[in-house]
Amino acid sequence: MSTPTHRVADRFTSGFDAEIVRAWIADDPDEQTATALTAILAEAESGDAAALADLEDRFAGPLAFGTAGLRGEIAAGPNRMNRSVVIRAAAGLSAFLAETVGSGFRVVIGCDARYKSADFARDTAAVVTAAGGVAIQLPEQLPTPLTAFALTHLSADAAVMVTASHNPPADNGYKVYLGERPLLAIEPDPTAARAGAGAQIVPPADALIAEKIAAVDSVASVPRAETGWEHLDDSIVAAYLDSVTDLGVRSSADLRIVLTSLHGVGAGVAEAALDLTGFADVHPVSSQQAPDPDFPTVSFPNPEEAGALDESYALAREIDADLIIANDPDADRFSAAIPDASAGSGYRQLSGDEVGLLLGEDIASRLAGQGDPRTEGRADDPSDEAGPVFANSIVSSRGLAAAVAAHGFAAVQTLTGFKWISRVPGLVFGYEEALGYCVDPTVVRDKDGISAAVTFAALASRLKAEGSSIESELDRIRTRDGYFATAPLSFRLDDVSLIAAAMAKLRENPPTALAGSPVAEVHDLSTGYDGLPPTDGILLLSESNSRVIVRPSGTEPKLKCYLEVVGAPQLAALGPALTQRLSTISAELKAYFGL
Repeated sequence: MSTPTHRVADRFTSGFDAEIVRAWIADDPDEQTATALTAILAEAESGDAAALADLEDRFAGPLAFGTAGLRGEIAAGPNRMNRSVVIRAAAGLSAFLAETVGSGFRVVIGCDARYKSADFARDTAAVVTAAGGVAIQLPEQLPTPLTAFALTHLSADAAVMVTASHNPPADNGYKVYLGERPLLAIEPDPTAARAGAGAQIVPPADALIAEKIAAVDSVASVPRAETGWEHLDDSIVAAYLDSVTDLGVRSSADLRIVLTSLHGVGAGVAEAALDLTGFADVHPVSSQQAPDPDFPTVSFPNPEEAGALDESYALAREIDADLIIANDPDADRFSAAIPDASAGSGYRQLSGDEVGLLLGEDIASRLAGQGDPRTEGRADDPSDEAGPVFANSIVSSRGLAAAVAAHGFAAVQTLTGFKWISRVPGLVFGYEEALGYCVDPTVVRDKDGISAAVTFAALASRLKAEGSSIESELDRIRTRDGYFATAPLSFRLDDVSLIAAAMAKLRENPPTALAGSPVAEVHDLSTGYDGLPPTDGILLLSESNSRVIVRPSGTEPKLKCYLEVVGAPQLAALGPALTQRLSTISAELKAYFGL
């Protein structure tokens, strides 16, 4: 294969251009993707309309940093995930770090068990090393929270995690985190820089890195070392587990737990974390315990998706489990299910908002009583000048703010995505309704499905020891603060143009009522809202305080709707009425969009 010395374009600029495709093929270091692209090009040149459309999509432009970094289907072309795209991304990141930090910049690199993950991690290490940086590679097939942990634990300048988290098997992705030194170089506010150290990239860092990636002429022009990077051993896992035990949460009563990793990389670390914190009665779902990039037992490897927990329910019924814990494949998310005789499966999966409310209440009550070790030494952290702060994304429930206010704490809303939640100054707990929770932000400044699961298990065991339950705890909080009932509504669309059309319709002619209550406010989030930066979304608020937020997903081809209705503080008997109101709003939106 020839080695180009000129610039290799990453998009079609004026329609299909076979020479651009040929140049990309010649520059591709992966024989597999180069061969596949060669075959598609031949079909397109022979008049195959589907092949031509495929190429136009692959060369529509390079993958861009979204809610959770770069993410896309593993395939050839600049608008896919492949070694060419990864090498360019690593070169751009290295150039950015060399400019902001200087030679010797340090980059932690982790990967999950998806197809090509190990190759992408190795390419990143090779590029960083050749660029004068210190590449620190984690053992393969570890959870995303371990990479975020290692960045802070080792005081590195950046971290890369190769994962597509809960996406379908065909996908992979590339998350980028920054440490304190590069952020201090580009952020005018030192407090904001320190608060964001260890978190995923946001503006202006994402744009600055993207500029460096765009400046890469070709893969062939990027030096890659053959050796010379560091390989961490399992001591990094031990250090992470120490941080989980340092949270001070432990089992208070015998709790029988079913645990699933959904064919991902979280099983070993999650089991060890539960064992170290006193949970001895843990039963893994054996068919989903080992990493498998095909995710054979689920349609989508996402605990949010229907059917994802079916095998967990079966095992839980068999052993009469008290709690089901499910991690997504890279274990940065966590879902819980509890016994419920009225459910067909015998178990009820809690919503992300319910888990966020329970964890927030638990942490706030312990902080208020100084029963949380994280209160020690916080005054020494410049990012914590605001004091203990709770945060959730704008699409998550308003219930967290009400709960922590009862304990005298403040809560703030952020844009969607943990890259925003985790950089809130003074953060002690943050969550998003999509099953993401950060219970120890000074250690892992990202969502962490393992430490969150342990914290939740400790709460469940304490409640059991007190003769209470998770359901009773929800009732107690709602009786005090009001009942914030939420529900998701998603439209998965192969034709992504339909998503843009739906958002345009919503902006031009929004609904005038939600479940019979007139819409009192319509906010276009693309112009900013409540002090937040602009984002693509629409917020509807009715006179009865029902709220709907609609936005395109940042990680999947989905239009996502977030529904919330509110009831006054009283017993949970109000629940069925609120559930019906949510169902009505959901049906109204389905009819409105016609998708």
